[in-house]
Formats: sequence, structure tokens, C-alpha cells
Amino acid sequence: MKRIPTNIITGFLGAGKTTAILSLLARKPENEKWAILINEFGNVGVDGAILEQQGAIIKEIPGGCMCCVAGLPMSVGINALLAQKPDRLLLEPTGLGHPKEVIKKLTSGVYKDYVDLRATITLVDPRHFADSFYTNNENFQDQLALADVVVANKIDQCDDYDLFTFQSAVEQAEPKKALIGEVELGKLELEWLDIPRIERQAQHSHHHHHDDHHHDIAPEPEIELLPGQQFIRKENHGQGFHSCGWFFAADQRFEFSKLFSLFSSLNANRVKAVVNTENGCFAFNVVNQVVSVNELSLDGFESRIEVIDSEVLPWDELEQILRSIILYSEDNK
Repeated sequence: MKRIPTNIITGFLGAGKTTAILSLLARKPENEKWAILINEFGNVGVDGAILEQQGAIIKEIPGGCMCCVAGLPMSVGINALLAQKPDRLLLEPTGLGHPKEVIKKLTSGVYKDYVDLRATITLVDPRHFADSFYTNNENFQDQLALADVVVANKIDQCDDYDLFTFQSAVEQAEPKKALIGEVELGKLELEWLDIPRIERQAQHSHHHHHDDHHHDIAPEPEIELLPGQQFIRKENHGQGFHSCGWFFAADQRFEFSKLFSLFSSLNANRVKAVVNTENGCFAFNVVNQVVSVNELSLDGFESRIEVIDSEVLPWDELEQILRSIILYSEDNK
């Protein structure tokens, strides 16, 4: 088979990776079939549910950074997608992930005859360069160090100082970046995907992820509710962050206005969700308590809600609130 053009799309929590991939999919050549390997820190698969709307071939690796599970689960995911003979393969590691081991896997002898790894693209929010929470984070630093293309996203929300700080930081990189871009709404240019990759060095050793229990484990089975079960809750922690996700049965309908208010008031690093409401199915994306909403054409779909923060939040209390704003089940409305 021919070598498949492949890109890694990285970026820290809330940088806009999924939005950027959605934008690329909306503008891809009509005759091309794209495949996407998605890795989420949480366990309930919100991003995959959103990206499936664009007709791409999707495979998910939940529950931790892709580099931590760069053994069997990642290989299984890549192999399954390559078997579909796509015209392009994109990998979206979790925002808390480190791309070093992913690059190493894709350039190994196992995949060199099948994968044509091109530019690694890192999205950033320029406002984060003035915040030590991000700039002192090793993953944030190495996502930048290993990028061939660095893209300032959300520039419509930034001031001149934000963009100056971003440019000053990125222009100091050695070797120089192949391209430094600025976009709104994650609108990457399609031609950026074909920029060649060059060998770059991470700033950190990555030793903090190498726990034996992460490697060469079998992929987790898909979430399935038992008959009569209304929801499943799954938690995860690592790299200084904690997540809690809920997977609700398809017949559960949430009250849109109360859900929007809840997400607006949640002081968490990241909230994302795909939820059935009385008005239809919507994707919610929350960064710094700013909520964006997009309607999805889904039917009979299980709702998924994921909250990520650097602190353990009162998950039980949040769960009670979520359950209190379910309007009805289809069987007893």
C-alpha cells in the first residue's frame, strides 16, 4: 500500500484542536477519505462523537495521554485505520499528552513503509503565554518544542500584547519553525498539512509518564449501559490533572438553559460535552467559563459530559445537579 500522509495535531487543554480538525474536514477534497485517531484524557469519548458528524473514520483511545498508551492500544488504533486505506491520517493526542512517543512510534520500522509523517501542528491560545500555569507545564513546553508548525488560535479574542508575547516566544525556537500562523476558529490551511517534518528535540525526558501499568495493555472496551441503567460515571487522574465523565442513556433529555448555566458557572480548566436536550443534540465546549455551543444532527445518541481540572472537584455534587436537570426519559415523558 502507499504511504499515508499523516499529521499529529497537538495543543494544550482548550487550544481548539477538535475545532481545527472539524474545520479541516469541512474543507477536505470531496474525493478523499480521512481517518482520525483521537486520544482523550477522559474516558467517555466526547471528541469522537463530535468528529463522527463530518464523516471521517474515527478510532478512539480514551483514559490517558496517547504516549502513555503508546503500546498496544495505539498500535491497534493505527492498524485499524490504516486497514481502511485512508487518503490522510490525523492523530489528535489529549491536551495533556506529550507528542514525543507518538512521533517515535510513527517513525519506527513498524510504520515507516505505511506512514508518511509530515508536519506536527501545535495550536496555542496566545493568552496562555502570560500565564505560568501553562508556560511552566512540561507538556505545554514540549508540544511547542516538537512542533513544525505553531498556530496561534482564537486571535479574535486576543489583544496586541498577547500576540506579541506569542510571537516573541515562538520565534526563539531552534531549529526555526517551518511556519508560524495566526487563525480564528481553528481554521488551519489545508496546505499546512503537507509541510515536511524535521527532527526536533523535546526539552524534557518524558520519564514522568512511564509507569509500567500504562504500557502494552489491551484497549478498553466501549462503554455500554446495562438494561435499565441511566448513566455511567468514569474518573481519571494523571499529570497533575483530574477528570470525571458521565455517559447518559440516549433516552435522557437535559434542560438546555439549566445545562448552559451550569457549564458557565463551573470553574474548571476544561468542560466538553455532547448532550441530548429538549431542543435537540448539542456540543458544548467550555474554556475559562466561556461556553460555545454547536447543534449536531444526532438521533438516539448517548450524552457524554467531561470535566477536567487540576484539582479534585466535588464530583458527587456535580452529578446530583446533572441528574436534577434531566427533564425526562423517552419512556416516561
